[in-house]
This record gives sequence, structure tokens and C-alpha cells, in this order.
Amino acid sequence: MEIKFTKMHGLGNDFVVIDAISQAITLSRAQIQQIADRHFGVGCDQLLLVEKPQHSAAEFRYRIFNQDGSEVEQCGNGARCFAVFVRQQGLTANETINVETASGLITLQVKDGMVEVDMGEPDFKPESLPFLAENQQETYNLMVNGAEYAIAAVSMGNPHAVMLVDDLQKVDIATLGPEIETHVLFPNRVNAGFMQIVSRDEIRLRVFERGVGETRACGTGACAAVAVGRKLGLLNAQVSVHLSGGDLSIQWPGEGHTLLMTGPATTVFQGQLNCE
Repeated sequence: MEIKFTKMHGLGNDFVVIDAISQAITLSRAQIQQIADRHFGVGCDQLLLVEKPQHSAAEFRYRIFNQDGSEVEQCGNGARCFAVFVRQQGLTANETINVETASGLITLQVKDGMVEVDMGEPDFKPESLPFLAENQQETYNLMVNGAEYAIAAVSMGNPHAVMLVDDLQKVDIATLGPEIETHVLFPNRVNAGFMQIVSRDEIRLRVFERGVGETRACGTGACAAVAVGRKLGLLNAQVSVHLSGGDLSIQWPGEGHTLLMTGPATTVFQGQLNCE
């Protein structure tokens, strides 16, 4: 099967984006893993499929698959790349795009070379992740390898556990990340974020993404971290998030409001692959 694709990235979080409207595409989990493989395929953190919508209020539907072939609900960096992709491919001329995802409808706004994504309102209810906790709390104690860590839990359309740390460079994310991702209290696994607060307007963040590992940037992870910081009274409504791949701007006035994420999306190259 020959497939036309576009390689893109959002702050180094990279994607293979495929137009499944103009070409008939059906991919198995093994084929997605093959495409995502950095040695034997194109290589990416996630694969994005652009499809016709099923919801009448949406222009498009897009689906998100991790390196391991698992389908996930939401991806902030992917949403920005999606918005740039459909305009570059001539699938829409609109600057405001309503799109259907597995977690619901989101609205994207393309302006001044950047993409603003309305991510909806953060959801702190444990069952929304899901997270197996008896009651909703601002933070929870999580046992990992015999040690106890304080984490916050929030859904941004996908599940996030956020840990506050004093120094990101001293955190053993290669060990803690997968242990939190697969913790028994997160039955569907979880994205593990590690946040260092620089000031009320600025944080540093690293994210170990479920099904991928640590990435250079995680859009929903940045949203989750700011939502947690706001919930704990540690951050202002407008926050710059520094990730290893670059910076995102997150705005959240607080409960009762949706959260806005703004950042770039970059096209790297286009190509055609043979997928067996």
C-alpha cells in the first residue's frame, strides 16, 4: 500500500500526518508501529490520521496513534500540526477550524504563524482520567518503588499525572516516568509530567508520554501542568511553559473557563511510503 504523508513537528514533538480523506487508508497496529519506527520507518512520536467528520459541527475528524500503535484521545501539539496541515493541503481555507477528536470537539485558530487551541476546561474528577481514588483531592500520595510521591491528577481530554519538583535536571524521569505511566491506580495508563515552577508566570516541564516515552514537548502536558499550578494557587492566568523543544503559551482564567494553548507547528517534508 502506497501512502502519501507529511512529516511535521510541534516544538520537536514529531508526527507523521496522513490525509485519509483524499486517499483510502486503513492501518493496522503493526503498520503504525512500522511507520513510527525511527530506524525502519519514517519515525515519529505519533501518527495523525485526518478523516471526514462524524459530527455535524466539525469540519474534520483526526485520530492520534502513539509509537506503540495505541490510539489516544487528544494531543495538543498534534492539534496544532493538524490545523497547519489541512490548510497547506488545501482541505480548508478557514482560519477557525472545528475538529472532532476521540475526546470531543475542539476549536483551532490559525493566526500570525501560530495556532491557538481551545482545549476545553480541565477536568480534575478522578473518574475522568480514570484514576482510582476514593475522593477528589488537589494532590494524592502515590507509592512508586517503595517511595511516596505527591502528584496531581487532571484530564485534558487525556489523562495526566503532574508532579512538582525543585530541579528538573535532578529527577530520574527515565525511571519514574514509566513507573507512573503504568501505575495500577491508572488503569488506562497516564502521561507523567514533571513541573518546576520558575515564577508565577513561568514553568519548566518534562513529560513522559504513555506509549511513547519522554518527548521534546507535550501540548496537553503543558496544559495539565498549568491547570494544576493554577488549582494549587501557584501560577497566574497566563503562563510560559519551557519544554526541551521550545515554549508554549498557556492561558487559563480558572474554573468555569476553557484553557487556551498557543504555539507553532512546522512542516518538515512530504513523502510517499510503502506500507506492507
